[in-house]
Amino acid sequence: MANLGSLLKSEITRLARREVRAQTDQVRKASSTHRRDIAALKRQVALLSRQVKAAGADRRPGAKKATVATPTRFVAKGLKSLRARLGLSAEAFAKLAGVSGQSVYNWESRKTVPGVAQRAVLSSLRSLGKREAQVRLEQIALAARKSTKRQA
Repeated sequence: MANLGSLLKSEITRLARREVRAQTDQVRKASSTHRRDIAALKRQVALLSRQVKAAGADRRPGAKKATVATPTRFVAKGLKSLRARLGLSAEAFAKLAGVSGQSVYNWESRKTVPGVAQRAVLSSLRSLGKREAQVRLEQIALAARKSTKRQA
C-alpha cells in the first residue's frame, strides 16, 4: 500500500507541475509582450521629447519660429561699434536691418532689446564690410523707388 500511496503522490505532483507550467507560460509570454511594448513606448516618448525640444515648443498663438538654431546674445555696445565700423547712420543701419531708426537708437541706448528674429538679422549683418553695406543700401533704395513708381 505504501507503494501505491507514493506512486499516487508522485503522479499528482507531476500533473500539478505540468499544469502550473502551462499556466505560467501564458503569463510569462504576456509579461514579455508587455515589457516589449513599454520599451517601444519609452523610445517613442524620448524621440518626441527631443523633437519638441528641437522645435522650440513656442506655444503662443501667432508666435514666429526662431530663424537661428542657437540663441544669439545682444550687446548694445557691439551694435554701436558695428554701426560705426560700417560708417552708417542709425537710419541707414535700420534700413539694412529692416527696422526703424528709432529701434536702432533704442537698442543702442539699452531702452529695449531686439527680438529673436531681429537678433538673427543683426548677427548676419556682422559679416558685412563697408562696401557691401553700401551696395545693399543702394539695392534697398532702388527697390523702394521701383515700388513707389508701381504704386503711382
